[in-house]
Amino acid sequence: MRFFIPWIWGSFDLSEFDLVITSASWYVTKGLGKKEICYCHTPPRWLYGYETSIDWKKYWPVRIYATIVGHFLRMYDFSQAQKVGVFVANSKNVAERIKKFYRRKSVVIYPPVSPPTPSYSKRGDYYLIVSRLVGGKGIEMAIAAAKKYGFKLKIAGEFAGLKKLAGVESVGRVNEKEKTKLMAGARGFLALARDEDFGMTLVEAMACGTPVIGFNGGGYRESVIDGKTGILFDDYSVDGLGKAIERFEKLKFDAGVLRKYAEKFSKDNFKKQMLKLANKYA
Repeated sequence: MRFFIPWIWGSFDLSEFDLVITSASWYVTKGLGKKEICYCHTPPRWLYGYETSIDWKKYWPVRIYATIVGHFLRMYDFSQAQKVGVFVANSKNVAERIKKFYRRKSVVIYPPVSPPTPSYSKRGDYYLIVSRLVGGKGIEMAIAAAKKYGFKLKIAGEFAGLKKLAGVESVGRVNEKEKTKLMAGARGFLALARDEDFGMTLVEAMACGTPVIGFNGGGYRESVIDGKTGILFDDYSVDGLGKAIERFEKLKFDAGVLRKYAEKFSKDNFKKQMLKLANKYA
């Protein structure tokens, strides 16, 4: 029933406010007037052909329905985007999408990553994934690579498709303290989404002094400096990941450099940039 949402959202009257700041990744949470700063995480992924957490295209009735409804929602999304006063993109990657789909310029302000306070205990011998364990995150590929190439893998989050495999451990849902301990103890952090908008967990891992093995696509290119804060690989496959791990094992990374680099994405920097923009615009 998504076609009802524009009508429902459009019924809100925000005219009494001097400035509205919206946080948008859908087609409805923007376009509330010229005095609006829209912090855009991405134009709606399903509307513009990007991989989503659910493979809804495999059901042909849904695919036909979505193709029809999606056409009109893209028109609505474009129309709403033209009403925005200022677009803020959460990465250069998203800024390019805003320019492509909305024909609008945007200011890039990276999202605020709260740096954890890690315990600097001895680093373990496992690789770690912390993610919403849904489609499009490369979980199955990581499991297959761990089995084939023999590296230890821990996965934080509930994943129904996880089987009992040698070298793969599902630790289930974790709180912030447990997540930080896992990140600080990992040999490397895996970031495997094919076209992530930005990606905050890998910056959290860097703040723990842990380097990243990330796919060379999307927002990962903006936070991973190959050879310094981790490595990027191009071949999105089991063997591509396995060879990336082999290359990673030959390199050395400075935990202090990683922690310092992660400060670039701090909450304080985000606040300063957003307040400066709001004061200028208001």
